[in-house]
Amino acid sequence: MGLNQAGLERHPCAVAFRPRSLWLPQDIVAGPQGAPVTHRLPRLIAPLAALALALTACTAGSSTTPTPATGSGGSTGGASTEKITLGLIAEPANLDFTKTDGAAIPQALLVNVYEGLVKLDQDGKIVPALATSWKVSDDHKTYTFELPPGAKFTNGAAFTSDDAVFSINRVKTDWTTSLKAAMDVVTEAKALSPTQLQVTLAAPSNDWLYRMTTHLGAMFSKTGVDDLANKPIGTGPYTFTSWNRGDSITLTRNESYWGTKPFYQSVVLKYFKDATALNNALLTGTINVVTTVQAPEALGQFTSNPKYQVIEGTTNGEVLLSFNNKNDIFKDKRVRQAIRYGIDHKALMDTCWAGKGTLIGSFVPPTDPWYEDLTGVTPFSKEKATALLTEAGKVGATLRLRVPTLPYAVSCGQVVKAQLEAVGFKVALDSLEFPAAWLAQVFKGGDFDMSIVAHVEPRDLKAVFGNPDYYTHYGTADIQALLKAADEGSADEQVTNLKKVGRLLAEDAAADVLFLLPNLMVADKGITGLPKNGIAVAFDLSKLAKG
Repeated sequence: MGLNQAGLERHPCAVAFRPRSLWLPQDIVAGPQGAPVTHRLPRLIAPLAALALALTACTAGSSTTPTPATGSGGSTGGASTEKITLGLIAEPANLDFTKTDGAAIPQALLVNVYEGLVKLDQDGKIVPALATSWKVSDDHKTYTFELPPGAKFTNGAAFTSDDAVFSINRVKTDWTTSLKAAMDVVTEAKALSPTQLQVTLAAPSNDWLYRMTTHLGAMFSKTGVDDLANKPIGTGPYTFTSWNRGDSITLTRNESYWGTKPFYQSVVLKYFKDATALNNALLTGTINVVTTVQAPEALGQFTSNPKYQVIEGTTNGEVLLSFNNKNDIFKDKRVRQAIRYGIDHKALMDTCWAGKGTLIGSFVPPTDPWYEDLTGVTPFSKEKATALLTEAGKVGATLRLRVPTLPYAVSCGQVVKAQLEAVGFKVALDSLEFPAAWLAQVFKGGDFDMSIVAHVEPRDLKAVFGNPDYYTHYGTADIQALLKAADEGSADEQVTNLKKVGRLLAEDAAADVLFLLPNLMVADKGITGLPKNGIAVAFDLSKLAKG
């Protein structure tokens, strides 16, 4: 999944509000895999959890020469000797995202320590990273990437197309996370020369190249994968320096970086257990940035203080009230619908997140071209909810709601409990330490009826609702067929079919999207390069500087 630090998923778990994972705050949720084809990719806009991504990086069948995201020749880019400290909530369980789901790990390491061939910019477009350009064949099945001649891993090994072949193949052979299925469409990765890579797909895929912007596309050294949980080795602008478990991770500028060096010599990612401690750390100068505001009601102390800047944008972090559809009670559609009708989403968002966010009624964020406002499918109605529950013979049924110890999840859990008990359910609410206990008992163990977590992995419909083995245990034949047609069809067909998927999920009440998280950050005045929108799993530290 893709969760972020906020516990959003991104897959399963996401990074701060940024699952698929999960969602997740950095390490949870899961987003599907597979991504669009160069020019065939739909134009997605880019919100954090939303996956937006307008694809214009290249055009199928023709060479493109996009402007590299980094400079060449290892220029300094105004590098300094200064340190910056960022405050986050969900600490990674380890540093190996090839074997551990969640958004916390890629949030910290992707783009910073590891690089992929491509990445997302702030507009959600696929742009060059390690690949300087690429072209796509007329049948949309063969990609040819041009690679830089001077890139090196932090272990001193040169990066070549052989490493790219190794990295792509390794997803199939060594990865154990939910993301790996996105690489199944690849039939062959071949080195044409040290600086030229060819990837052939079994069928056209509108999702594959997009997935290559996530940690699925991270490039590894053939000689640097022995201890990924503790010693990540990549080609990025920063190197992993140390991890003080329970407290912080330190990254240091890669002085041998092949591109433009970042401004800050040292970046500290400092993890906190609660919103109050996080805010106090900024107020006392312990940190310089709150990467994801965990207590929106407390923003006033920063907006009224000229020492700070408040940044507000969007994400693709859907706060999902998930159902364990494997459990008998959820096999009755009337029960699932009763839950959706019984929740006053506006009141919930106002109560648990100070009204910050967007009501969407769908697992598709507004930054995706197939978004539809589906809040009207099951509008709040206590009467309708009670009637459905009575009809199903489940009045007084107990639901176990198990939420991670993330501020938004705990707060929303209390509101969900109160609202569902008002329409005839009984709700047993408990909190599980995040990430370890929640991942073990809910995500992997399936010991729950409902949970709440933000799925922040971009375009994770397939991962979350197209796989019966995923923690939601949903994936009907109709949904799977539509997802397949969307991936292999034209851009227009992709939009049409994914709109159908979004509507079917809402009408079938496969889960309930409580609201879409905003991207809220607070930082010292004068810090630049902070991403307004949380639309990718990674938090790009290389752009941070002083204005």
